[in-house]
Amino acid sequence: MKKLIVFLSVLFLILAMPSCSQGDEGNESDNTEANADYTGNTGMSAISDDESQQTILQIAAGNSDFSTLVTAVHAAEIEDVLSNPGPITLFAPNNEAFDKLPEGTVEDLLKPENKETLRNILYYHAAPSVYKDNLLSDGRQIYEANGDNVLIKVADDGTITVNGANIIATVPASNGVIHIIDQVLLPPEKE
Repeated sequence: MKKLIVFLSVLFLILAMPSCSQGDEGNESDNTEANADYTGNTGMSAISDDESQQTILQIAAGNSDFSTLVTAVHAAEIEDVLSNPGPITLFAPNNEAFDKLPEGTVEDLLKPENKETLRNILYYHAAPSVYKDNLLSDGRQIYEANGDNVLIKVADDGTITVNGANIIATVPASNGVIHIIDQVLLPPEKE
C-alpha cells in the first residue's frame, strides 16, 4: 500500500507539473522569443529548447530507430509524461522490437479504441525513478508506472535483461535515463 501511495504521489507530480514561462506575466514583449516556439500543445512537451540536455521524448523523437515508439506515445497521448522533469527510467523498445510482435499488433494498438491498452503497455516500460546501469542488479524488481514490476537479470558476461529483453544501449536524458531494449515488454494479464 505504501508503494502505491508513493507511486501515485510521484505520478501526480509528473502529470501535474505546470509548464514554465519566462519573464513576468503581462509583459508579452519580454516573452516573444520564448513563445515563438510554442506548438499549441500544453505541458512540457510543448516547450522547445535547443540549449539544454534533451528529454527522453526529444531523444526518441530525434532518432528514426524509435519512430514506432514515438507514434505509440502520441497515440496514447502521454507525451508530457516523457517530457516532464522526471525522474524516469524508460525501457525503450526500438523499431526492430516492435517488428517482432505478431503482424497487425501495432496497428491494432494504435487505434483510438485501444488507447488505454496502449497506455498500459507503454507505462509498463517506464519506472518513476532513475535506474542507471549500476542499479540494475541481478534479481532486482523494478516498479513500473502501470503498477506492475519488471525483473532484471544480469548474466555472467555482464549482459543485462529486463523481463528477458536485452538492454542494448543506455542513453542519459535531462529527465532520466533510456535503456534501449530489443523486445516490447507486455504487462502480465490481470486476473
